[in-house]
Amino acid sequence: MNPRTEPLLWIQLSGLAVFPLEALLLLVVLAGSDPGPAPLVEEVLCWALGGLAPALLLWRLPADVWSLLLAQTPALGRRDLQRRLSRLQDSPPLKLLGPALGALALLPLLIRLDQRSALAAPLWTSGPLPRLVALLLAALLLGLMLWQWQQVVQAVWMLSRREAILETVQPLTLAELGQKRLSPGIPLLLPPPLTFAGVADKARGPQAAAKMTGPQAAAKTTTGSASVAASVAADAVSSLHGESLPVKPEQGAANPDGDNLDQPVA
Repeated sequence: MNPRTEPLLWIQLSGLAVFPLEALLLLVVLAGSDPGPAPLVEEVLCWALGGLAPALLLWRLPADVWSLLLAQTPALGRRDLQRRLSRLQDSPPLKLLGPALGALALLPLLIRLDQRSALAAPLWTSGPLPRLVALLLAALLLGLMLWQWQQVVQAVWMLSRREAILETVQPLTLAELGQKRLSPGIPLLLPPPLTFAGVADKARGPQAAAKMTGPQAAAKTTTGSASVAASVAADAVSSLHGESLPVKPEQGAANPDGDNLDQPVA
């Protein structure tokens, strides 16, 4: 049970590369509208809608680690290792590092970007944007960033778990998955587990030869017979070249005087 063989955990880590793009998009959206009379109050309300409320929801229902928001792994098609890893999402450190820390970090990020939004005003070319619409779009981006942050934290946490720990964890049942996990998306993802050279060699072990049956065993037997035949032929050739066979002496005729071939013909 090696968690590093699960491809979706590695895909979740790609959220780290998306964060700068989402922050840039958030800056452009805020640059499309003029700040109101109380920018700080607007920023706090936007953060409460897009950061605090989703954090409370993810604290109660952690984001399913096998969900990519738009697509997910079907519940009935999940492997035993995947269900064991889903059980680890109830760990308190994950809740503190995921929704709690992520929501707290989004507030100063929003305030900072809103203060610098005037620098990105030339990037907004669609005309003036109402402040309310800009704040709603910003809240949507904040919720998306919080979701990805929790998925990244969970993926790092699970990839660092040892196999001995996973063997003692009970798999998450289908009923618990529906009640204790937030799993949006279309059930289309069924990627096979990753294979590594070291893991594959360890899994085969010394019993690989004993499990060889059918055509593999027949091929091995044929190869062994051909090797024995070749060895016998090589020994025969070497014996012919290395030793000389005894030659029998020529035998004389039965009559010492030989046969008289010049007898007169009657």
